[in-house]
Amino acid sequence: MSDLGWYAVRCVFGSEADNEDETTYEERITLWQATSADEAIERAEVEALAYAASIEEVEVNYLGLAQCFHLFDDPSDGAEIFSLMRDSELEPDDYLDTFFDSGDERTSHED
Repeated sequence: MSDLGWYAVRCVFGSEADNEDETTYEERITLWQATSADEAIERAEVEALAYAASIEEVEVNYLGLAQCFHLFDDPSDGAEIFSLMRDSELEPDDYLDTFFDSGDERTSHED
């Protein structure tokens, strides 16, 4: 049997936004102790479906995208828990505005 490792899995969800012409997309990263990335993704996808079904205010759908990162070390203060690299021709400010800072983001620390 393989040793257990720590895996962070990012799953993406969609739900109807306040403006019905838009969709609210949510990215969640969950942490799993598993024997492989495949096992971590399988478990994360089961949890993703349960999470989506648990939201009563609006219909939430798991969009079927799961990305996995095998942690180099056990979780601890300051540990890297997820990394995703993407090649782009965008300049840094345009890249950030396109993927991370469009102005429409909502984070859990915001009211």
